[in-house]
Amino acid sequence: MKFNIIAVGKIKKNWINAGLQEYLKRLPQLNIIEIKDAGKEKELSKILSLVKKQDKLIALSETGESLTSLEFASFIKREFLQPLVFVIGGPEGLSTQINNHAYKVLSLSKMTLPHEMARLFLVEQLYRAHTIIQNKNYHK
Repeated sequence: MKFNIIAVGKIKKNWINAGLQEYLKRLPQLNIIEIKDAGKEKELSKILSLVKKQDKLIALSETGESLTSLEFASFIKREFLQPLVFVIGGPEGLSTQINNHAYKVLSLSKMTLPHEMARLFLVEQLYRAHTIIQNKNYHK
């Protein structure tokens, strides 16, 4: 399973970066591509330029579908044959065109999350899904 995350903006908080680094060690098949926070329209063209034709784009939005961790793991298991690319917007969110272009729009929470925390939460859930699929004892 290989995952890519396209994330708008840089991580500024050391504690979030430390958490990300820990999960990246545990999930080496994850790649995070940071793009500059430049407004929705500029971000739109940059994001779309990074998505390949065979990729399944998963947009993260508070208006997206909510899944439990087990449902998310099941989704990952069903879709893993094609590269999954998750995209997290910046402080302004994502362009509606990204959501329209996406294979799926998911919500990490009905609450609004800072984009830095959303990235950490997504990486942890990807790791959790990986351990569920592998029947490892992380998810309880």
